[in-house]
Amino acid sequence: MKALINLVALVLLGISTSGAMAEERVLMVLTSHDRMGDTGKETGFWMAELTHPYFALADAGIGVDIASIAGGEAPIDPRSLEKEDADNSRFLASGETRQQIQDTPALASVDPSSYAAVIFVGGHGTMWDFPRNEAVNRVAAAIYDRGGVVAAVCHGPAALLGITLEDGSSLIEGRKVTGFTNSEERAVGLAGTVPFMLEDALESAGAQFSSAADWQSHVVVDGRLITGQNPASAGALGTRVAEAIR
Repeated sequence: MKALINLVALVLLGISTSGAMAEERVLMVLTSHDRMGDTGKETGFWMAELTHPYFALADAGIGVDIASIAGGEAPIDPRSLEKEDADNSRFLASGETRQQIQDTPALASVDPSSYAAVIFVGGHGTMWDFPRNEAVNRVAAAIYDRGGVVAAVCHGPAALLGITLEDGSSLIEGRKVTGFTNSEERAVGLAGTVPFMLEDALESAGAQFSSAADWQSHVVVDGRLITGQNPASAGALGTRVAEAIR
């Protein structure tokens, strides 16, 4: 009877029998880079690649925190606001969610032990400040090595290029992934602007890259590594992350 009473008390306190908090939390990481190479054009993170996974998780009762590489206000790629989008409107209509991108903590200050998963949000800015970033590597490797999920969408998989796990192995070598394709990069006219082609870089790092037709939703799940091809894949990626941590 005493054991049963103790178990009920743990449930009421929101604590699992393993001692961990019942609520799982996900960290979403944004770029802080706001210029497209030397063109002078603005870039940043792609809004739908934040909002679609954000609400897929939040509406499933999963807590979401947002950080950026440098901290402070994270730059939104203005092109990502040109088309009407229900999740974008919902996010921007709330002062609470807007504040999450206007005053982000720097990724270097984040404690990865608080999170069951990390999602690297896309946008062209990521091509400059995600790859081989010390904070990216530390946070992602710590979450993965603890049994958590590492996910990335569109250009977000640029973060995966420098992630080395505790045993010294590369996170992506020999693993199935996707991301923004060479074809899609050429279609948006930025193949000569980005510092490298993401599809080529992932393959050069030993990943097994796959893709759907341009602009179609495509999510690849390889164990606890989850990647999405493009903006159309963002919501599905959020759903798969929610499923993986539940």
